[in-house]
Amino acid sequence: MSTSTRFLRLLSLLQTHRYWSGDELAERLEVSLRTVRRDIDRLRDLGYPVQADRGVGGGYQLASGAALPPLVLDDEEAVALVVALQSTVHGGSSMLAEAALRALGKVVPVLPARLRQRAHALTGSTVPLNSSSAAQEPVDPGVLVAFAQACRDHERITFDYKDAKGAASARRVEPAQLVNVGNRYYLVAFDLDRDDWRSFRVDRAQNASPRTLRFTPRVVPGGDAASFVRAGLRGSGQPDVSARIHASAKKLEPLIGRWFQIEEIDADSCLVRTENMDLHWAAFGLAMGQAKVSDVQPKELRTLLDTWVKDLSA
Repeated sequence: MSTSTRFLRLLSLLQTHRYWSGDELAERLEVSLRTVRRDIDRLRDLGYPVQADRGVGGGYQLASGAALPPLVLDDEEAVALVVALQSTVHGGSSMLAEAALRALGKVVPVLPARLRQRAHALTGSTVPLNSSSAAQEPVDPGVLVAFAQACRDHERITFDYKDAKGAASARRVEPAQLVNVGNRYYLVAFDLDRDDWRSFRVDRAQNASPRTLRFTPRVVPGGDAASFVRAGLRGSGQPDVSARIHASAKKLEPLIGRWFQIEEIDADSCLVRTENMDLHWAAFGLAMGQAKVSDVQPKELRTLLDTWVKDLSA
């Protein structure tokens, strides 16, 4: 076992957060106790807070420190991390979703292809509790991360895309921003071959490949990517959703602001609206407001909510 391999193996063992005696570590690593002590000292020099306790039941353990040190993950842990982060990206609060997307941007690029495929397969075969199975399409985490990084770095990117009718095409774009609407992500970008702005559903994109060609960012029509996406979704066949929620905007923003536009009516109630959202998901979103709901549109959504209330109170 090479020195670097042994060092990473030692770190992996300590990250289990159990106590390891020096003899146990020496046996696992197939080295002397003196080498174990020297490697422990090297970890401490790198900022890992390794504590040593003497006596029966004592040993070495990785403690909490002032800053998060680099972590070593095995295959199963890495796959679980990607799946969990992607679930948070699609179902968490705005703050957590943005942080999860940044974390994905660090994890996915260094993930071996075989593990990325496992994570994608697991995500695609799992139905989250906070979404209807019909509304959620699996998103390749590699594509999502590639889009996010291209937006951040102002780099052109190419990808394969299928539209709503299933027609396939190759796209070459200058990405501007990722927008979340309901339980889907859209990429707002300038399509170089069509010489116009477009929004692309991320779950319909594959084989995203950054071109490492930087560009000067253009101004999105109307100056707002979210409004551009919503404007494009109108007339798509899914009815607009609106309702009055009897709670303040300050309370509703962290709860449902990621899915709904919130317009304050008075200090104790708000009008919330969204477009192109699956009605089951919209009903769940309204319930997340944790307050009385009235003036619900469309009629189908009112019927769905009434059915839920009736079934829950039966």
